Amino acid sequence: MNLLELNDISVDFTTKKVTLSAVKDVSLTIGKGDFISIVGPSGCGKSTLLNVLGGFLPPSGGTIFQKGEALKGPGRNRGVVFQKPALYPWLNVEQNVGFGLKMRGIGKKEKLKIVEENLKRVQLSDFSHMNTYELSGGMQQRVAIARILANDPEILLMDEPFGALDVLTREHLQDELLKIWRETHKTVVLITHSVEEAIYLSTSVYVMSELPGQLIKKVETPFSTEYSEMNSRKIKSLPEFVALREEVLSYIWS
Repeated sequence: MNLLELNDISVDFTTKKVTLSAVKDVSLTIGKGDFISIVGPSGCGKSTLLNVLGGFLPPSGGTIFQKGEALKGPGRNRGVVFQKPALYPWLNVEQNVGFGLKMRGIGKKEKLKIVEENLKRVQLSDFSHMNTYELSGGMQQRVAIARILANDPEILLMDEPFGALDVLTREHLQDELLKIWRETHKTVVLITHSVEEAIYLSTSVYVMSELPGQLIKKVETPFSTEYSEMNSRKIKSLPEFVALREEVLSYIWS
């Protein structure tokens, strides 16, 4: 059984004067442990589609199922990481990561254990009592990822999580995310403008057209699974990586 199944999903936005078709007839199946990325021109409906997956936006047409059950609204089994970390500035790092656990009534001892495990996973154990506004942008995004992981969702939905970061921090967090995916076997859906990032991290890359957004191509990518012993810089300079990047770009430009 597929973990997520989208059938002919469409999203329209209607005003008094006009109806804008943002997403049209998108069908997609996502299996357990998949890491898929969606790329495409700016404004093509990528984030809109992710909002549908997150349950924040009901589709105008089509159906979406998780493990065979109709998806209705947000749920704890789907965790969302946004481009901006959306942390609570009045809480420190530890309290931010443990916020969802507290809301679920998890006991203090168990909550602390889970928080410590996930801060260690994102290499922030030494910063647990710092205020989030004292951290760099990359560190704040790691707190946001730890907070999502602490709630143990089946699926991570990531909307350009590294888009606002400098190149070095972005590449470091790409490696952190890849390590987390390999350790936890979570299913990941990543929205990104970076074709290089998509190819490096994913098992499959989907290309979305200009509005109305449709999935026009699926490209299998081996680098996250078959090249795990090689460092990222070397992988991204491989002729086969460059060729695949140019192939995906050609689909976007076309």
